[in-house]
Amino acid sequence: MSTTKITPTASVLSSTIKTLGFPSYTILPNNFKQRYGCFQRRLCIMAKSSALNPLEVCAKASVTIPNKLGDCPFCQRVLLTMEEKHLPYDLKLVDFGNKPEWFLKINPEGKVPVVKLDEKWVADSDVITQSLEEKYPDPPLITPAEKASIGSKILSTFIGFLKSKDSTDGTEQALLNELSSINDHIKENGPFINGKEISAADLSLGPKLYHMEIALGHYKN
Repeated sequence: MSTTKITPTASVLSSTIKTLGFPSYTILPNNFKQRYGCFQRRLCIMAKSSALNPLEVCAKASVTIPNKLGDCPFCQRVLLTMEEKHLPYDLKLVDFGNKPEWFLKINPEGKVPVVKLDEKWVADSDVITQSLEEKYPDPPLITPAEKASIGSKILSTFIGFLKSKDSTDGTEQALLNELSSINDHIKENGPFINGKEISAADLSLGPKLYHMEIALGHYKN
């Protein structure tokens, strides 16, 4: 295995992930706590609750800890988007080992995340986040087109390396190249992909980096 190291230049979404109840691993710096702490979220929800009813959200449940959010980065992306937009929501955790009938009735494909918008159940994190942006444009989270592809290869390169059994097949270097590209962009343009303000690209990338750190630490040392 290569000994190449990437020195992170910015932190991404760590304490928000932990606040939401994602698996409690310490993998990223915690300077998001001031911005995304529970107290501030309660204030935001209180301010909006009089005007907005909670959105119903179905997400994967943890397979190891009862009543906790599971390991789906696409569900986490949707929840991070709602958190950033300060939208109240009612989280319904779905046991993937025994999917309930009510869930299969609203979503026969049995996939998550699913969100109820305008009395219709909407699936697919891309569609959901775009719909949330259109329906709740403040604060705006649109990533400019020229920056939207930053980090777009992280999941495929991560999975390629994770599944690889040949240390010489180039999958590790492909992942390192993608990480270096992200890191260089953040170093020059950060702290976020779109500069000073967080955007949709960060909310998509954060959970993937989170899962990558855990999985590679476990399976690839």
